Amino acid sequence: METEHLLFVSLKQQRMYHQKEGKTVKTYVISSSLNPPSCKHNSLGTPWGVHLVGEIIGVGQPKGMVFKGRLPINRCYWDCDAEMNMQNLITSRILRLVGLEAGLNQGPGVDSYERYIYIHGTNKESKLGSPASSGCIQVSNVDAINLASEIPQGSHVYISLS
Repeated sequence: METEHLLFVSLKQQRMYHQKEGKTVKTYVISSSLNPPSCKHNSLGTPWGVHLVGEIIGVGQPKGMVFKGRLPINRCYWDCDAEMNMQNLITSRILRLVGLEAGLNQGPGVDSYERYIYIHGTNKESKLGSPASSGCIQVSNVDAINLASEIPQGSHVYISLS
């Protein structure tokens, strides 16, 4: 079943394309995993295939808010110490992905939802355009906020190796 909105992620290009009714309406610069793409648990690789946006988390939080365990810590990344900011933080908004392909990105050992694969904002915006994450799709904080308001829950996300 098609959805009105589709996010098409090109791991090779490090870009994400928001398509609405078959037309690209916006292009985002992303960072996918620093490790090679992988659907396997504990690989720290970005999974590929068809997903959907299962949850949208953080609506109403300020730009730069840091999330731990999908909950805001009530500090923006620029208020965190240098040691914390060395990490790839999850900031601003979270679009949690659900894999839709059994055996590839859904089910035992490969489940994107159980792996906590997200599209989210980052404190490492300078690294966007190059692989830098621990498996998630990172976008700028402004883009994360916009995506959370423009992409309805249940929308499809296709992550392509090309």
